[in-house]
Amino acid sequence: MANVIIVGTQWGDEGKGKIVDIYAREADVIARFQGGNNAGHTLVVQGKQTILHLIPSGILHNHKICILGNGMVIDPEVLIREIDELLERDLFPPDTKLYISENAHIIMPYHRGLDSARETRKGAVKIGTTGRGIGPAYEDKINRTGIRFCDLLNRETFGEMLRRNVEEKNFHLTRFYNDKPLEYGAIFDEYSGYADRLRKYAANTSLMIDREIKKGGDILFEGAQGCHLDIDHGTYPFVTSSNTSAGGACCGAGIGPTKIDAVVGICKAYTTRVGSGPFVTELTGEMGERIQRVGCEFGATTGRKRRCGWLDMVLVRHSVRVSGITGIALTKLDVLTGIDKIKICVAYKTMDEEFGEYVPSGTKLLEQCQPVYEEMDGWSEDISGAKTMDDLPVNAKRYIERLEELAGVRMSLISVGPGREETIMLENPFDRAGNLSSPETSHKRD
Repeated sequence: MANVIIVGTQWGDEGKGKIVDIYAREADVIARFQGGNNAGHTLVVQGKQTILHLIPSGILHNHKICILGNGMVIDPEVLIREIDELLERDLFPPDTKLYISENAHIIMPYHRGLDSARETRKGAVKIGTTGRGIGPAYEDKINRTGIRFCDLLNRETFGEMLRRNVEEKNFHLTRFYNDKPLEYGAIFDEYSGYADRLRKYAANTSLMIDREIKKGGDILFEGAQGCHLDIDHGTYPFVTSSNTSAGGACCGAGIGPTKIDAVVGICKAYTTRVGSGPFVTELTGEMGERIQRVGCEFGATTGRKRRCGWLDMVLVRHSVRVSGITGIALTKLDVLTGIDKIKICVAYKTMDEEFGEYVPSGTKLLEQCQPVYEEMDGWSEDISGAKTMDDLPVNAKRYIERLEELAGVRMSLISVGPGREETIMLENPFDRAGNLSSPETSHKRD
Protein backbone atom coordinates (compact mmCIF):
# COMPACT_ATOMS: atom_id res chain seq x y z
CA MET A 1 0.00 0.00 0.00
CA ALA A 2 1.27 3.47 -0.86
CA ASN A 3 -0.16 6.95 -1.32
CA VAL A 4 1.79 9.08 -3.78
CA ILE A 5 1.44 12.74 -4.77
CA ILE A 6 2.44 13.97 -8.23
CA VAL A 7 3.30 17.69 -8.54
CA GLY A 8 5.03 19.90 -11.08
CA THR A 9 8.31 21.51 -9.99
CA GLN A 10 8.21 24.44 -12.41
CA TRP A 11 5.37 26.56 -13.86
CA GLY A 12 3.34 23.62 -15.08
CA ASP A 13 3.48 21.90 -18.48
CA GLU A 14 6.18 19.53 -17.19
CA GLY A 15 4.55 16.43 -18.67
CA LYS A 16 2.53 15.33 -15.64
CA GLY A 17 -0.10 13.71 -17.86
CA LYS A 18 2.26 11.05 -19.17
CA ILE A 19 3.78 10.38 -15.74
CA VAL A 20 0.39 10.05 -14.05
CA ASP A 21 -0.70 7.76 -16.87
CA ILE A 22 2.34 5.52 -16.24
CA TYR A 23 1.99 5.46 -12.45
CA ALA A 24 -1.78 4.96 -12.70
CA ARG A 25 -1.08 1.36 -13.67
CA GLU A 26 0.07 0.82 -10.07
CA ALA A 27 -2.76 2.76 -8.39
CA ASP A 28 -6.29 1.80 -7.46
CA VAL A 29 -7.46 5.41 -7.10
CA ILE A 30 -6.33 8.48 -9.06
CA ALA A 31 -7.52 11.73 -7.51
CA ARG A 32 -7.14 15.23 -8.94
CA PHE A 33 -6.93 17.69 -6.03
CA GLN A 34 -6.90 21.27 -7.37
CA GLY A 35 -7.39 23.55 -10.35
CA GLY A 36 -9.89 23.47 -13.16
CA ASN A 37 -9.91 23.38 -16.93
CA ASN A 38 -7.13 25.95 -17.04
CA ALA A 39 -4.82 22.93 -17.03
CA GLY A 40 -4.38 20.33 -19.72
CA HIS A 41 -2.58 17.00 -19.55
CA THR A 42 -1.40 15.68 -22.90
CA LEU A 43 -0.90 11.94 -23.33
CA VAL A 44 0.20 9.91 -26.34
CA VAL A 45 -1.27 6.41 -26.37
CA GLN A 46 -0.73 4.09 -29.33
CA GLY A 47 0.54 7.06 -31.32
CA LYS A 48 -2.60 9.14 -30.74
CA GLN A 49 -2.73 12.32 -28.67
CA THR A 50 -5.29 12.70 -25.88
CA ILE A 51 -5.72 15.94 -23.92
CA LEU A 52 -7.51 15.87 -20.58
CA HIS A 53 -8.50 19.11 -18.85
CA LEU A 54 -10.46 17.93 -15.81
CA ILE A 55 -10.60 14.15 -15.65
CA PRO A 56 -7.56 12.46 -14.05
CA SER A 57 -5.16 10.84 -16.48
CA GLY A 58 -5.84 7.46 -14.88
CA ILE A 59 -9.15 7.34 -16.76
CA LEU A 60 -7.35 5.59 -19.62
CA HIS A 61 -6.80 2.49 -17.45
CA ASN A 62 -9.43 -0.10 -16.61
CA HIS A 63 -10.49 -1.12 -13.08
CA LYS A 64 -9.62 2.29 -11.57
CA ILE A 65 -11.43 4.86 -9.46
CA CYS A 66 -10.95 8.39 -10.79
CA ILE A 67 -11.86 11.32 -8.57
CA LEU A 68 -12.37 15.04 -9.09
CA GLY A 69 -11.57 16.30 -5.60
CA ASN A 70 -13.14 18.99 -3.45
CA GLY A 71 -10.19 21.31 -4.12
CA MET A 72 -11.13 21.61 -7.79
CA VAL A 73 -13.35 24.14 -9.55
CA ILE A 74 -15.35 22.42 -12.27
CA ASP A 75 -16.95 23.76 -15.42
CA PRO A 76 -19.76 21.22 -15.99
CA GLU A 77 -20.04 21.95 -19.69
CA VAL A 78 -16.34 21.19 -20.20
CA LEU A 79 -16.55 18.07 -18.05
CA ILE A 80 -19.51 16.66 -19.97
CA ARG A 81 -17.79 17.34 -23.27
CA GLU A 82 -14.66 15.58 -22.02
CA ILE A 83 -16.65 12.54 -20.86
CA ASP A 84 -18.45 12.35 -24.21
CA GLU A 85 -15.19 12.57 -26.17
CA LEU A 86 -13.64 9.76 -24.15
CA LEU A 87 -16.72 7.60 -24.68
CA GLU A 88 -16.78 8.32 -28.43
CA ARG A 89 -13.11 7.36 -28.75
CA ASP A 90 -13.62 4.24 -26.62
CA LEU A 91 -11.15 5.59 -24.02
CA PHE A 92 -13.47 5.37 -20.99
CA PRO A 93 -12.90 1.78 -19.79
CA PRO A 94 -16.07 -0.07 -18.75
CA ASP A 95 -14.89 -0.96 -15.25
CA THR A 96 -13.30 2.38 -14.37
CA LYS A 97 -15.47 4.63 -12.22
CA LEU A 98 -15.54 8.43 -12.20
CA TYR A 99 -16.66 10.41 -9.14
CA ILE A 100 -17.01 14.12 -8.38
CA SER A 101 -16.69 15.47 -4.87
CA GLU A 102 -19.95 16.93 -3.58
CA ASN A 103 -17.85 19.79 -2.18
CA ALA A 104 -16.13 20.76 -5.43
CA HIS A 105 -17.07 24.25 -6.59
CA ILE A 106 -18.77 24.96 -9.90
CA ILE A 107 -17.58 27.47 -12.48
CA MET A 108 -20.45 29.67 -13.63
CA PRO A 109 -20.82 31.92 -16.71
CA TYR A 110 -20.29 35.03 -14.58
CA HIS A 111 -16.92 33.67 -13.46
CA ARG A 112 -15.75 33.46 -17.06
CA GLY A 113 -17.21 36.89 -17.81
CA LEU A 114 -15.45 38.53 -14.88
CA ASP A 115 -12.17 36.76 -15.68
CA SER A 116 -12.08 38.07 -19.25
CA ALA A 117 -13.31 41.55 -18.32
CA ARG A 118 -10.62 41.97 -15.67
CA GLU A 119 -7.80 40.90 -17.96
CA THR A 120 -9.03 43.28 -20.66
CA ARG A 121 -9.19 46.16 -18.21
CA LYS A 122 -5.65 45.50 -16.92
CA GLY A 123 -4.22 45.81 -20.40
CA ALA A 124 -0.41 45.63 -20.43
CA VAL A 125 -0.22 44.60 -16.76
CA LYS A 126 -2.57 41.61 -17.09
CA ILE A 127 -1.63 38.38 -15.33
CA GLY A 128 -2.21 36.19 -18.36
CA THR A 129 -5.05 33.98 -17.14
CA THR A 130 -6.77 31.51 -19.44
CA GLY A 131 -10.06 33.40 -19.13
CA ARG A 132 -11.87 30.25 -18.00
CA GLY A 133 -13.18 31.67 -14.73
CA ILE A 134 -10.83 29.81 -12.40
CA GLY A 135 -9.78 32.77 -10.25
CA PRO A 136 -13.29 34.23 -9.80
CA ALA A 137 -14.62 30.76 -8.88
CA TYR A 138 -12.00 30.40 -6.14
CA GLU A 139 -12.82 33.96 -5.04
CA ASP A 140 -16.43 33.00 -4.47
CA LYS A 141 -15.31 29.89 -2.60
CA ILE A 142 -13.26 31.98 -0.15
CA ASN A 143 -16.02 34.60 0.00
CA ARG A 144 -18.48 31.79 0.91
CA THR A 145 -20.80 32.57 -1.97
CA GLY A 146 -19.66 29.78 -4.30
CA ILE A 147 -21.96 27.10 -5.64
CA ARG A 148 -20.76 23.57 -4.87
CA PHE A 149 -21.63 20.43 -6.76
CA CYS A 150 -24.06 19.38 -4.00
CA ASP A 151 -25.77 22.80 -4.30
CA LEU A 152 -26.10 22.41 -8.05
CA LEU A 153 -27.85 19.08 -7.54
CA ASN A 154 -30.52 20.64 -5.30
CA ARG A 155 -32.80 22.63 -7.61
CA GLU A 156 -34.20 24.90 -4.89
CA THR A 157 -30.84 25.65 -3.28
CA PHE A 158 -29.24 26.25 -6.65
CA GLY A 159 -31.96 28.66 -7.74
CA GLU A 160 -31.69 30.75 -4.56
CA MET A 161 -27.90 30.97 -4.67
CA LEU A 162 -27.80 31.66 -8.40
CA ARG A 163 -30.31 34.50 -8.16
CA ARG A 164 -28.27 36.29 -5.49
CA ASN A 165 -25.02 35.78 -7.35
CA VAL A 166 -26.30 36.89 -10.74
CA GLU A 167 -27.62 40.10 -9.20
CA GLU A 168 -24.25 40.88 -7.64
CA LYS A 169 -22.11 39.84 -10.61
CA ASN A 170 -24.25 41.80 -13.07
CA PHE A 171 -23.65 44.90 -10.97
CA HIS A 172 -19.88 44.47 -11.39
CA LEU A 173 -20.07 43.46 -15.05
CA THR A 174 -22.23 46.41 -16.10
CA ARG A 175 -21.20 49.21 -13.73
CA PHE A 176 -17.46 48.64 -13.44
CA TYR A 177 -16.49 46.70 -16.56
CA ASN A 178 -19.12 48.20 -18.89
CA ASP A 179 -20.04 44.70 -20.05
CA LYS A 180 -23.35 42.98 -20.81
CA PRO A 181 -25.47 41.51 -17.97
CA LEU A 182 -26.20 37.80 -17.70
CA GLU A 183 -29.72 36.34 -17.61
CA TYR A 184 -30.70 34.29 -14.56
CA GLY A 185 -33.28 32.11 -16.32
CA ALA A 186 -30.98 31.00 -19.11
CA ILE A 187 -28.22 30.05 -16.68
CA PHE A 188 -30.65 28.21 -14.40
CA ASP A 189 -32.04 26.10 -17.25
CA GLU A 190 -28.59 25.35 -18.71
CA TYR A 191 -27.04 24.31 -15.42
CA SER A 192 -30.09 22.31 -14.31
CA GLY A 193 -29.49 20.22 -17.41
CA TYR A 194 -25.85 19.75 -16.42
CA ALA A 195 -26.97 18.67 -12.95
CA ASP A 196 -29.22 15.98 -14.40
CA ARG A 197 -26.39 14.66 -16.54
CA LEU A 198 -23.73 14.64 -13.81
CA ARG A 199 -25.81 13.59 -10.80
CA LYS A 200 -24.73 9.94 -10.99
CA TYR A 201 -21.08 10.92 -10.44
CA ALA A 202 -21.64 12.72 -7.09
CA ALA A 203 -19.95 11.21 -4.03
CA ASN A 204 -18.32 11.90 -0.69
CA THR A 205 -14.89 11.38 -2.21
CA SER A 206 -12.96 12.06 1.00
CA LEU A 207 -14.73 9.13 2.64
CA MET A 208 -14.21 7.04 -0.48
CA ILE A 209 -10.44 7.64 -0.44
CA ASP A 210 -10.24 6.86 3.27
CA ARG A 211 -12.03 3.55 2.76
CA GLU A 212 -9.72 2.60 -0.08
CA ILE A 213 -6.67 3.38 2.07
CA LYS A 214 -8.03 1.22 4.90
CA LYS A 215 -8.55 -1.62 2.40
CA GLY A 216 -4.87 -1.38 1.46
CA GLY A 217 -5.35 0.36 -1.86
CA ASP A 218 -2.73 2.45 -3.68
CA ILE A 219 -3.74 6.08 -4.15
CA LEU A 220 -2.24 8.52 -6.67
CA PHE A 221 -2.92 12.22 -6.12
CA GLU A 222 -2.67 14.21 -9.33
CA GLY A 223 -1.88 17.92 -9.30
CA ALA A 224 -2.27 20.46 -12.09
CA GLN A 225 0.03 23.36 -13.02
CA GLY A 226 3.32 23.53 -11.06
CA CYS A 227 4.67 24.56 -7.66
CA HIS A 228 5.65 28.03 -8.85
CA LEU A 229 2.04 28.76 -9.77
CA ASP A 230 1.01 28.02 -6.17
CA ILE A 231 -1.08 30.86 -4.72
CA ASP A 232 1.14 30.94 -1.59
CA HIS A 233 4.54 29.73 -2.77
CA GLY A 234 4.63 30.75 -6.44
CA THR A 235 5.78 33.86 -8.29
CA TYR A 236 2.86 35.95 -7.01
CA PRO A 237 0.81 37.58 -8.49
CA PHE A 238 1.58 35.62 -11.66
CA VAL A 239 0.15 32.43 -10.21
CA THR A 240 -3.02 30.37 -10.26
CA SER A 241 -5.68 30.56 -7.54
CA SER A 242 -5.09 27.25 -5.74
CA ASN A 243 -2.35 25.39 -3.87
CA THR A 244 -0.46 23.46 -6.52
CA SER A 245 2.26 22.21 -4.17
CA ALA A 246 2.03 18.85 -2.42
CA GLY A 247 0.30 20.22 0.68
CA GLY A 248 -2.70 21.05 -1.49
CA ALA A 249 -3.34 17.34 -2.04
CA CYS A 250 -4.39 16.82 1.58
CA CYS A 251 -6.86 19.70 1.66
CA GLY A 252 -7.96 19.24 -1.94
CA ALA A 253 -8.70 15.53 -1.62
CA GLY A 254 -9.73 15.36 2.02
CA ILE A 255 -7.04 13.22 3.65
CA GLY A 256 -4.53 13.78 6.45
CA PRO A 257 -0.81 14.41 5.78
CA THR A 258 0.19 11.30 7.76
CA LYS A 259 -1.30 9.19 4.96
CA ILE A 260 1.22 10.37 2.33
CA ASP A 261 4.16 8.06 1.56
CA ALA A 262 5.97 9.74 -1.34
CA VAL A 263 5.94 12.91 -3.46
CA VAL A 264 7.17 12.74 -7.06
CA GLY A 265 8.10 16.07 -8.63
CA ILE A 266 7.85 16.31 -12.41
CA CYS A 267 10.68 18.35 -13.92
CA LYS A 268 11.13 19.16 -17.59
CA ALA A 269 14.76 18.98 -18.80
CA TYR A 270 14.48 22.69 -19.57
CA THR A 271 12.10 25.38 -18.35
CA THR A 272 8.91 26.77 -19.89
CA ARG A 273 6.30 29.28 -18.85
CA VAL A 274 2.94 30.32 -20.31
CA GLY A 275 1.58 33.81 -19.77
CA SER A 276 3.13 36.75 -17.97
CA GLY A 277 5.58 36.85 -15.08
CA PRO A 278 9.34 36.84 -14.37
CA PHE A 279 11.38 34.12 -16.07
CA VAL A 280 15.08 34.33 -15.15
CA THR A 281 16.41 31.76 -17.66
CA GLU A 282 14.16 32.71 -20.59
CA LEU A 283 15.77 32.43 -24.03
CA THR A 284 14.33 34.90 -26.52
CA GLY A 285 16.66 34.14 -29.43
CA GLU A 286 17.43 31.22 -31.71
CA MET A 287 18.01 28.67 -28.92
CA GLY A 288 14.67 29.46 -27.30
CA GLU A 289 12.92 29.07 -30.64
CA ARG A 290 14.73 25.78 -31.23
CA ILE A 291 13.60 24.33 -27.89
CA GLN A 292 10.05 25.59 -28.47
CA ARG A 293 9.89 24.02 -31.92
CA VAL A 294 11.48 20.65 -31.08
CA GLY A 295 9.58 20.36 -27.81
CA CYS A 296 6.26 21.32 -29.44
CA GLU A 297 5.76 23.83 -26.65
CA PHE A 298 2.18 24.97 -27.03
CA GLY A 299 -0.33 25.06 -24.18
CA ALA A 300 -2.54 21.96 -24.11
CA THR A 301 -5.51 24.03 -22.94
CA THR A 302 -5.02 27.39 -24.65
CA GLY A 303 -2.73 26.63 -27.57
CA ARG A 304 -0.53 29.54 -26.51
CA LYS A 305 3.18 29.33 -27.37
CA ARG A 306 5.24 28.62 -24.26
CA ARG A 307 8.22 30.74 -23.34
CA CYS A 308 11.34 28.56 -23.18
CA GLY A 309 14.65 28.69 -21.32
CA TRP A 310 17.43 26.66 -19.77
CA LEU A 311 16.65 24.44 -16.79
CA ASP A 312 16.36 26.55 -13.63
CA MET A 313 17.47 24.50 -10.63
CA VAL A 314 16.73 27.35 -8.23
CA LEU A 315 13.06 26.79 -9.09
CA VAL A 316 13.42 23.05 -8.65
CA ARG A 317 15.24 23.22 -5.30
CA HIS A 318 12.55 25.60 -4.03
CA SER A 319 9.89 23.07 -5.08
CA VAL A 320 11.73 20.14 -3.50
CA ARG A 321 11.71 21.98 -0.18
CA VAL A 322 8.14 23.31 -0.27
CA SER A 323 6.56 20.05 -1.48
CA GLY A 324 8.81 17.58 0.33
CA ILE A 325 9.68 15.88 -2.95
CA THR A 326 11.20 12.41 -2.55
CA GLY A 327 11.94 11.66 -6.21
CA ILE A 328 12.02 13.47 -9.56
CA ALA A 329 10.60 12.35 -12.88
CA LEU A 330 12.62 14.08 -15.61
CA THR A 331 10.71 14.68 -18.84
CA LYS A 332 11.56 15.72 -22.41
CA LEU A 333 15.24 14.89 -22.11
CA ASP A 334 15.14 14.00 -25.80
CA VAL A 335 14.41 17.63 -26.74
CA LEU A 336 17.97 18.57 -25.73
CA THR A 337 19.51 16.04 -28.14
CA GLY A 338 21.67 17.81 -30.72
CA ILE A 339 22.56 20.85 -28.59
CA ASP A 340 26.36 21.17 -28.27
CA LYS A 341 26.46 23.05 -24.96
CA ILE A 342 23.67 22.80 -22.38
CA LYS A 343 23.35 25.30 -19.55
CA ILE A 344 21.93 24.79 -16.06
CA CYS A 345 20.96 27.72 -13.85
CA VAL A 346 22.41 27.06 -10.37
CA ALA A 347 21.78 30.47 -8.78
CA TYR A 348 20.40 33.97 -9.34
CA LYS A 349 22.39 37.15 -8.78
CA THR A 350 21.63 40.84 -8.54
CA MET A 351 23.97 43.79 -7.98
CA ASP A 352 23.79 43.17 -4.23
CA GLU A 353 23.11 39.50 -3.51
CA GLU A 354 22.90 35.92 -4.77
CA PHE A 355 20.09 33.39 -4.41
CA GLY A 356 20.63 29.65 -4.71
CA GLU A 357 18.20 27.88 -2.40
CA TYR A 358 14.97 29.76 -3.00
CA VAL A 359 13.17 32.06 -5.41
CA PRO A 360 12.87 35.66 -4.13
CA SER A 361 9.31 36.60 -3.22
CA GLY A 362 9.29 40.17 -4.52
CA THR A 363 8.39 40.49 -8.18
CA LYS A 364 10.59 43.55 -8.71
CA LEU A 365 13.58 41.82 -7.14
CA LEU A 366 13.01 38.67 -9.19
CA GLU A 367 12.87 40.73 -12.37
CA GLN A 368 16.33 42.10 -11.55
CA CYS A 369 17.85 38.63 -11.11
CA GLN A 370 20.32 37.30 -13.64
CA PRO A 371 21.08 33.57 -14.01
CA VAL A 372 24.32 31.99 -12.85
CA TYR A 373 24.98 29.13 -15.27
CA GLU A 374 26.98 25.94 -15.34
CA GLU A 375 27.70 24.64 -18.85
CA MET A 376 27.84 20.99 -19.81
CA ASP A 377 28.63 19.12 -23.02
CA GLY A 378 25.57 17.91 -24.90
CA TRP A 379 24.95 14.76 -26.95
CA SER A 380 23.86 14.01 -30.50
CA GLU A 381 22.76 10.36 -30.22
CA ASP A 382 19.07 9.42 -30.49
CA ILE A 383 17.91 8.48 -26.98
CA SER A 384 14.26 7.71 -27.69
CA GLY A 385 14.86 3.93 -27.53
CA ALA A 386 16.74 3.98 -24.22
CA LYS A 387 15.34 1.62 -21.57
CA THR A 388 18.10 1.88 -18.95
CA MET A 389 20.63 4.46 -17.83
CA ASP A 390 23.32 2.47 -19.59
CA ASP A 391 21.53 3.03 -22.90
CA LEU A 392 22.03 6.80 -22.60
CA PRO A 393 25.05 8.68 -23.98
CA VAL A 394 27.74 9.52 -21.44
CA ASN A 395 26.97 13.24 -21.54
CA ALA A 396 23.26 12.66 -21.01
CA LYS A 397 24.05 10.57 -17.92
CA ARG A 398 26.37 13.28 -16.63
CA TYR A 399 23.60 15.85 -17.10
CA ILE A 400 21.16 13.70 -15.11
CA GLU A 401 23.67 13.07 -12.33
CA ARG A 402 24.37 16.79 -12.00
CA LEU A 403 20.65 17.53 -11.73
CA GLU A 404 20.32 14.97 -8.95
CA GLU A 405 23.19 16.60 -7.07
CA LEU A 406 21.65 20.05 -7.43
CA ALA A 407 18.14 18.90 -6.48
CA GLY A 408 19.24 16.76 -3.55
CA VAL A 409 16.97 13.88 -4.57
CA ARG A 410 17.24 11.01 -7.00
CA MET A 411 15.55 10.55 -10.33
CA SER A 412 12.69 8.07 -10.21
CA LEU A 413 11.90 8.18 -13.93
CA ILE A 414 13.34 9.63 -17.13
CA SER A 415 11.15 10.31 -20.15
CA VAL A 416 12.96 10.13 -23.49
CA GLY A 417 9.93 10.61 -25.77
CA PRO A 418 6.19 11.28 -25.67
CA GLY A 419 5.00 7.66 -25.76
CA ARG A 420 4.39 5.44 -22.72
CA GLU A 421 7.12 3.07 -23.83
CA GLU A 422 9.70 5.84 -24.24
CA THR A 423 10.51 5.83 -20.55
CA ILE A 424 13.35 4.73 -18.28
CA MET A 425 11.96 3.52 -14.95
CA LEU A 426 14.44 3.90 -12.08
CA GLU A 427 12.37 3.94 -8.90
CA ASN A 428 8.74 2.92 -8.45
CA PRO A 429 7.26 5.14 -5.71
CA PHE A 430 4.59 2.53 -5.04
CA ASP A 431 7.22 -0.14 -4.39
CA ARG A 432 9.49 1.98 -2.25
CA ALA A 433 7.26 4.82 -1.12
CA GLY A 434 9.00 7.28 1.15
CA ASN A 435 12.35 5.44 0.84
CA LEU A 436 13.86 6.73 -2.39
CA SER A 437 17.64 6.65 -2.17
CA SER A 438 19.83 9.68 -1.65
CA PRO A 439 21.49 11.27 -4.70
CA GLU A 440 25.05 10.41 -3.65
CA THR A 441 24.77 7.00 -5.32
CA SER A 442 22.30 8.00 -8.00
CA HIS A 443 24.43 6.76 -10.89
CA LYS A 444 24.74 3.28 -9.39
CA ARG A 445 21.42 1.79 -10.48
CA ASP A 446 20.49 -1.75 -9.54
